[in-house]
Amino acid sequence: MNFLSTRGQTAPTALDAALAAGLAPDGGLYVPETIPTLDRPLPARALHETAHAVLAPYFVDSALRDRLGAICAQAFSFDAPLRPLAQPDSWLLELFHGPTAAFKDYAARFLGGALSALRAPDAPDTTIVVATSGDTGAAVAAAFHRRPGFRVLILYPDGRVSPRQAHGLGCWGDNVQALRVDGDFDACQRLAKQALSDEALRAQLPLSSANSISLGRLLPQAAYYAHTAARYYADHGEPLNFIVPTGNLGNACAALVAKRMGAPVGELRLATNANDTLPRYFAGADYSAQPTRATLANAMDVGAPSNFERLRHWHRDDAELRAAIHAEGVDDASIEQTIRAAPQRYGIVPCPHTATGLRVLETLRAQGDERPWAVVATAHPSKFDSIVEPLVGHAVQPPPALAESLARPASAEPMAADYAALRERLLAGATVVAL
Repeated sequence: MNFLSTRGQTAPTALDAALAAGLAPDGGLYVPETIPTLDRPLPARALHETAHAVLAPYFVDSALRDRLGAICAQAFSFDAPLRPLAQPDSWLLELFHGPTAAFKDYAARFLGGALSALRAPDAPDTTIVVATSGDTGAAVAAAFHRRPGFRVLILYPDGRVSPRQAHGLGCWGDNVQALRVDGDFDACQRLAKQALSDEALRAQLPLSSANSISLGRLLPQAAYYAHTAARYYADHGEPLNFIVPTGNLGNACAALVAKRMGAPVGELRLATNANDTLPRYFAGADYSAQPTRATLANAMDVGAPSNFERLRHWHRDDAELRAAIHAEGVDDASIEQTIRAAPQRYGIVPCPHTATGLRVLETLRAQGDERPWAVVATAHPSKFDSIVEPLVGHAVQPPPALAESLARPASAEPMAADYAALRERLLAGATVVAL
């Protein structure tokens, strides 16, 4: 199987090369040439076994084919439980049981294992450049920390992540460096893309990405949707619909991949915060990236979602795309109201991002929608203690792995939102290939 760029100016590329590159040479995002069909329904199995079944068709020609099962077993070693909420036909898909308490742990660990397995022992170190709005960076740091042959540079918007998120970005050391950028997430993302598209830099310094633009993030995230939907269908005999809180659209695109592979995924609804680029588009406006607004759901503070290119690639035109997916924005006041009411209404304490999904669920129920819906819980609420605890009136204890990282010292260096500054950082201390 080959992979294409969403911009159409790159020759079909083998999976291993696409994984290593991160971004296509023309600046586009890699997508499968075709999306294979799964056996349906998937048999009941452990999450890592479902991941293997979902990913195997893409790895038929990969050097990782025979190691895929082991990589999946390591990456998907913790469960993604589907919990019933205290409302009829309402569920919570908990994706925050990994080492950094966010959904991004699954794919970051998979990508780390895959890139390590592809790396030649005598190859120069690869630098992973990752832009983060809060959670991606910590997941990538955990996945690549002290991993031989890799160096990680994390770019995050200074002052626009929660204190615990910032600590989780800067507490690693060794081969991981956190840079707090004087700008928003979109500025961080632009810098990362500039580096990955800089041919002269890449000739001197092996680079890759671990953002959701990476194929190695997109494909494994389809696994937990296929797994959850298959088990729900086996128990209830109908598809499960999903509400996905989204910023850069990577997790939402993964849900669409699972659906197109034939998993019994029903309707997909997107929940955003006040950054309303997607709700405006899906309501009929021309697509237009908007300036990023700082919100309580900071990991979704994205005004120019990169993975929109993938959505457009997979649909014939705007009309087909708008018919397939819906998006609703949720402002900060509504996020606060939802968090405050959630313990009594749903029996849970949500993070601000999960709260946007719960708010969309409330809208659907108010419209008379009685179908089964699962809200995707993207992060543990304790990562946002300064927001959540005053609203629910009690402390929210972090899970053990997160507590351990919070106990370590943390630091991050300031950097201007300037590509020359980033380029200098990338070359400093790196093993540069002689030209």
